[in-house]
Amino acid sequence: MSKKGNSVKKDTEELRENIRFIDLFAGIGGFHIGMHSVGGKCVFASEIDKFARVTYEHNYKKWSPEVFANNLFNQDITDPNLDYNNIPAFDVLCAGFPCQPFSHAGLKKGFSDTRGTLFFNIEQIVKTKINQAKKNKDDSLIPKVLFLENVKGLKNHDKGHTFAVIKANLEKLGYEVRAEVLNSKNFGVPQNRERIFIIAWYKKLIKAKDFKFPWGIDAEGDVIFDKSQRDKLSIPTTLGDILLDEKQLLKFEQKQNKSYTISEKLWEGHLRRRKEHGEKGNGFGYSLFKDDSPYTSTISARYNKDGSEILIDQSILDKRPRKLHPIEAARLQGYPIDAKDKNERFQIPVSDAQAYKQFGNSVSVPVIKVLAKEISNQLLTQIK
Repeated sequence: MSKKGNSVKKDTEELRENIRFIDLFAGIGGFHIGMHSVGGKCVFASEIDKFARVTYEHNYKKWSPEVFANNLFNQDITDPNLDYNNIPAFDVLCAGFPCQPFSHAGLKKGFSDTRGTLFFNIEQIVKTKINQAKKNKDDSLIPKVLFLENVKGLKNHDKGHTFAVIKANLEKLGYEVRAEVLNSKNFGVPQNRERIFIIAWYKKLIKAKDFKFPWGIDAEGDVIFDKSQRDKLSIPTTLGDILLDEKQLLKFEQKQNKSYTISEKLWEGHLRRRKEHGEKGNGFGYSLFKDDSPYTSTISARYNKDGSEILIDQSILDKRPRKLHPIEAARLQGYPIDAKDKNERFQIPVSDAQAYKQFGNSVSVPVIKVLAKEISNQLLTQIK
């Protein structure tokens, strides 16, 4: 955009076709895929985990070579030597930020409420860009939309104070804020995964009055905006949709010289713990699923430990249950690992243990893609 006065005249369609985004706490790039699907161009990314960085660069260097060639793939967003002024201008900030425990803070302390948490770094980046825009009289430097994700419990953490602080601080910066909890199982993947999504837009630049959250997609791929119709209309899924067939799995096991069927010792441990928990009157223990199960429980970063949250029933084969293969974990999170177009295909360049951790920490790609499209349609069409 040009200087203030002319910047707001930039054609809306041009902006939508050239969305610049930054990918913070990037993990393995679920947001990157979502923004890429609506024509977004990544101009900066940050991820601290060295193995996730390997996966990220392996998959997105082909889309965003400048990020990796120009030292714009940062390792630590909290590094005091990182000058936020040097982050390139962007339109959308994406962040699945880790939610460290917030202190019991009121709403009157401003940024000090979140100092020491990673949300503070998001605030500081946004504030830095707004100050740059004011100093240079250039509205193109103002982040237009903030696209954030976190665990479902964020909204009620510390009796609601945590979310209230986040919302209040974004509003102080000039953003309108909306948030809802969405479930991956309503977006075409067989996983019961609830996450909160926060969408915020800069009110002085975007004239939208509200943001209609998509609650799911139907069998035709159309977005469901009526929450009351979500469960009725959502595209039906089964676990079998993402599982390798028996021959494929056997081929991988032979190639890797390993079995995904859990050991007798581990299975006995699962059975023992379930019995003990049952006697205590709680429901903790392993979760077993079949091909026709409509969805699994939530895959977590600790999945490699014992696979307890998602075990695949193999009783029909007279075998103990097995863990998901990493390819199945990728499918469970909606990563395009089977894409026919090689340029769009996601690849796993790390060990099984790291892959499980990465998919467990990731966002579900189909949810992000639908939200990215709605951000483009509902907000980036409303530039004043």
